[in-house]
Amino acid sequence: MRILVTGSIATDHLMVFQGSFSEQLIPESLENVSLSFLADRLEIRRGGAAANIAFGLGRLGLRPVLVGAAGEDFADYADWLNAHGVDTDSVRISRTLHTARFVCTTDRAQNQIATFYPGAMSEAREIELAPIGSRVGGIDLVVVSPNDPEAMLRHTDECRALGLAFAADPSQQLALMDGESVRRLVDGARYLFTNEYEAELLLSKTGWSEPEVLARVGTWVTTLAADGARISQESAAPVHVPAVPTENVVDPTGAGDAFRSGYLAGVVRRWTPERSAQLGCALASAVLESAGGQEYGLSAELLQAKIDVAHGGSVARDMAPLLAGVR
Repeated sequence: MRILVTGSIATDHLMVFQGSFSEQLIPESLENVSLSFLADRLEIRRGGAAANIAFGLGRLGLRPVLVGAAGEDFADYADWLNAHGVDTDSVRISRTLHTARFVCTTDRAQNQIATFYPGAMSEAREIELAPIGSRVGGIDLVVVSPNDPEAMLRHTDECRALGLAFAADPSQQLALMDGESVRRLVDGARYLFTNEYEAELLLSKTGWSEPEVLARVGTWVTTLAADGARISQESAAPVHVPAVPTENVVDPTGAGDAFRSGYLAGVVRRWTPERSAQLGCALASAVLESAGGQEYGLSAELLQAKIDVAHGGSVARDMAPLLAGVR
């Protein structure tokens, strides 16, 4: 089964300031702010929703196709992804813009000042899916994850025109899109991914009720943070899948993307939605225990152990043969 993962590709520059932002701000002079914070730590991480999801699928033994836009500075990142099972040959390389950047400084109270530079991501709207399908020998599922909003709408329109199954994962772009755009993005999706807050925002923006959404999508998967995930389908009772216990949460960055990787890997293997979500929760737990969305350790044994703890030995044994490709 060939999966195309469309969406953002970015590099995160994360810094830590040991002081407090609020102590440096003078209330009566906020109209003329000119400040510099001395950071004592810098971490540069590979990120972007599509890259994170594709990376997870690659680690689970699949060969996803990453579809997005990056700059000429993407070469080393592409080598990393290729080494972990991701096909990057359909990434559009901008001749003028850098790969998207997220630059964030966090103070000792966990307040943050951040800037996001979309850069080459704005060119993703120029990408056409049909030629990619011809290159890879067909498309079974297109994941439409956060990206340039026009690119997201173009991809879903093309999926409908070509009769391609797609998964809608609007995530943080929901806040930027109007109701008509959200309806256009979601309608006809085989899978819809949101977190709990995004689910409420989606209902508010579309004006649809939950039953109306379920009449338009195949499966609605809602992540619930420490409470796991809920799987909803029309004319069926919701299925709740508990989260995998995580003893030492290091960094939540990329955990939602990892869940999607696990769930979609289950879809490829034709697992039930419940089994797919169980794998998604296990992979999300591995990401929570590491810093960054692509720096986690992984093995079939680790995933089996996590599934055993959360869901029991029989479930872990059932899934064991299907985890042989984990790398």
